[in-house]
Amino acid sequence: MSESRTPSVSAAPAPTHPITDRVREAMAISLRGCEELLPEAEWLAKLARSEATGQPLRIKLGLDPTAPDIHLGHTVVLNKMRQLQELGHQVIFLIGDFTSMIGDPSGRNATRPPLTHEQIKANAETYYRQASLVLDPAKTEIRYNSEWSDPLGARGMIQLAAKYTVARMLERDDFTKRFQSHTPISVHEFLYPLMQGYDSVALKSDLELGGTDQKFNLLMGRHLQQEFGQEPQCILTMPLLEGLDGVDKMSKSKNNYVGVTEPANSMFAKILSISDVQMWKWFELLSFRPMTEIAALKTEVEGGRNPKDAKVMLAKEITARFHGAAAADSAEGDFNNRAKGGIPDDIPEVTLAGAPLGIAALLKSAGLVPSSSEAMRMIEQGGVKIDGAVISDKGLKVDAGQFVLQVGKRKFARVSLS
Repeated sequence: MSESRTPSVSAAPAPTHPITDRVREAMAISLRGCEELLPEAEWLAKLARSEATGQPLRIKLGLDPTAPDIHLGHTVVLNKMRQLQELGHQVIFLIGDFTSMIGDPSGRNATRPPLTHEQIKANAETYYRQASLVLDPAKTEIRYNSEWSDPLGARGMIQLAAKYTVARMLERDDFTKRFQSHTPISVHEFLYPLMQGYDSVALKSDLELGGTDQKFNLLMGRHLQQEFGQEPQCILTMPLLEGLDGVDKMSKSKNNYVGVTEPANSMFAKILSISDVQMWKWFELLSFRPMTEIAALKTEVEGGRNPKDAKVMLAKEITARFHGAAAADSAEGDFNNRAKGGIPDDIPEVTLAGAPLGIAALLKSAGLVPSSSEAMRMIEQGGVKIDGAVISDKGLKVDAGQFVLQVGKRKFARVSLS
């Protein structure tokens, strides 16, 4: 989402500590792949001060547990957190258990339904467990914004609301569009950016990370810190990652996602399916390889090296991050085996009764097609095999026994039919 008008960013002070090579390196790491870093000069000054004093900076990422699972799109900001964590700074993984009850209006054209306390609790546990696959749990501060939001109470909420105007709130891009189109805006939605901003006050954060659609909320934190007499945080936004289709933002609803907990073989194969052009953005946002190494690899590909070699490196790195190096090696072997027409190792096993069974009913019962008509279509296209033999007879009755069913290139089932 593009924010045409946002809380202002004041001029940054000049650094009062020396800009060393380590500070420049930290700045380069901060900027890698980011959409905006505001204000850059102020963040440079903070890095220089941290280097000179040995005092780590406090870096905050807040996530509302609105869904139970994390995909690679979510890890873009988590990866940046990990990079800053490895520089020695204190990262804070903030779970928005309070703000989830309001519902983030960012990018919404309608009021977001609030979650129940039970949904939030269950999702939060899953979120942190999966985020710990990227962040170093031993060096991560875990906080819940109900810690300070609940005690604020009605009086504190009114005092907080007095620090921002309705007119400025309506300048927000998504609120403006809804107001102009006469789409309802609930009063409680104005509280969301205020409460997210108050999180930065409570945590005394030096930097807050988020997606590009969070810019208004992140700048609100900066504004409120100034209102409360604190040094304002800088903000760093990361771009939204396109999914497997290379067009839309990675999303479960678009079915173009790679979940961080899905099997290694599936993860590896999905990553290899992205386009050669898209691969380089994934390298920049998802890989931990140095940019110099990625640039050299890109030059090799432009010079004639098979782009699949680079894509395999990316797929193995990401798969190994979530499943380990051995699983990544195994996933590569499984993919190559499939490419040669072999049978994968991890296919589901299905036990069925009713032999002899018509081929269409068999494929549907084994979960390889959604309907009998789809089964017939796949048979007509030569996409159905039993133990490697192509099936062309749509009226085939399959006798009892054990065999491997295959539909297309990737759907398999080991069937026991009685």
